[in-house]
Amino acid sequence: MSDLKPTEIVRELDKYIIGQDKGKRSVAIALRNRWRRRQVDPELREEIAPKNIILIGPTGVGKTEIARRLARLTDSPFIKVEASKFTEVGYVGRDVESMVRDLLELAINHLKALEQEAVKEKAWEVAEERMLDLLLPASAERPSSQWESASNEEPDGTTVDIAQPRQEEAAAAVSPSTREKFRRMLRDGKLDERYVDMEVSDKSMPMVEIFSNAGMEEMGINMRDMLGNFMPKGPSKKRKMQVAEAMELLAQEEAQRLVDMDKVVSSAVEKVEQSGIIFLDEIDKVTGKEGGGGSGPDISREGVQRDLLPIVEGTTVTTKHGPVKTDHILFIASGAFHMSKPSDLIPELQGRFPIRVELDSLGRVEFTRILTEPRNALILQYIAMLKTEALNVRFSDDAINEIAAFAEQVNNQTENIGARRLHTLMEHLLEDLLFDAPDMDSQEILIDKAYVDEKLKGIKDDEDLTRYIL
Repeated sequence: MSDLKPTEIVRELDKYIIGQDKGKRSVAIALRNRWRRRQVDPELREEIAPKNIILIGPTGVGKTEIARRLARLTDSPFIKVEASKFTEVGYVGRDVESMVRDLLELAINHLKALEQEAVKEKAWEVAEERMLDLLLPASAERPSSQWESASNEEPDGTTVDIAQPRQEEAAAAVSPSTREKFRRMLRDGKLDERYVDMEVSDKSMPMVEIFSNAGMEEMGINMRDMLGNFMPKGPSKKRKMQVAEAMELLAQEEAQRLVDMDKVVSSAVEKVEQSGIIFLDEIDKVTGKEGGGGSGPDISREGVQRDLLPIVEGTTVTTKHGPVKTDHILFIASGAFHMSKPSDLIPELQGRFPIRVELDSLGRVEFTRILTEPRNALILQYIAMLKTEALNVRFSDDAINEIAAFAEQVNNQTENIGARRLHTLMEHLLEDLLFDAPDMDSQEILIDKAYVDEKLKGIKDDEDLTRYIL
């Protein structure tokens, strides 16, 4: 992410999102500004606040898709939340601070996975030694019932006996050369099918769900962890498993032991505070309609905005891992604003989103490009799915143009749901093929304009049916 210039960020987004150049440019600049801020002198760095963004546009034009692709593009902690899920403090529901806690948990899990990957080789070596200890007990105290008699022939013709040695021979049972032979066999996968007895912790303890108001969460209390300390630890139990499975389990245990969780948590907190990104979707759902009437649910909506304000403005959120400052978290909000407008947000919150980008509605030209150009284009998805049934499906250019034209017409006649209309149309168009494909012989099928007209004509002519189905 540090090396990506705004032009490169836009180029990456262009691979999956058609149009919306203004939105891509704003997001690219905001991301690059995070990097620029980190290069500034420390005294001035703290004074540079993130320039939060509101993406305004009808549903299905790419607002959420921009967020999804950003999450994969950037190495910053990233979370997408729906503003409509939050309620004002005092009402039953999620409080706004929970999104910061969720962001921190995601960052911790991500860094923990990276650390475990970094120590994977060392963990595997330790797991290998533990497995050899299981396969080759040093004393005769182990009952012979744990062992299965077998022998394996080495490439040089020698045979290694894996049977439990007799009690009187047990003291001298394992020599260094035998252990090395077992090590080679283990690495070559010759012991993968053999069974060993493993001590695993019994995690079957009852689950306790806690239903609480927001105040409990603010105290940073994790009820499950707290109750876990009072409940007796589950006894370990023996499981018989194959060596390959047991090695994976041992390697995971060792990797977790090798990771310094205190270091992971402190790094995660720093990354969240300095480069975290929260995508706040459906922010228009917490505005009062037509400026709010001061009654009913609008009071709660305005309350959510007032609860959001300190988070966006910069505050300290208490988590079970310690305090997290939100001063430099970047917020990207989005909303269709069909029933309301951005000016219906409370003035203080409006001021915290200085960059506003209006995304364009999609028409026939954009639909045609969406069907064919992106790496995950809808046409390519259906061709790949039907190919699994040995059907080679091709779409002619006039068929694609007809689908795009039909999507534009239906969006104009009914609700405008943008590119999501294409999903509905494609399902109706290919419904028979998708149903009959397993019973059809391998063949090539051409989808042309006539095929599209035939399949969609009935729906197209009947406006009431169009409203019902599409």
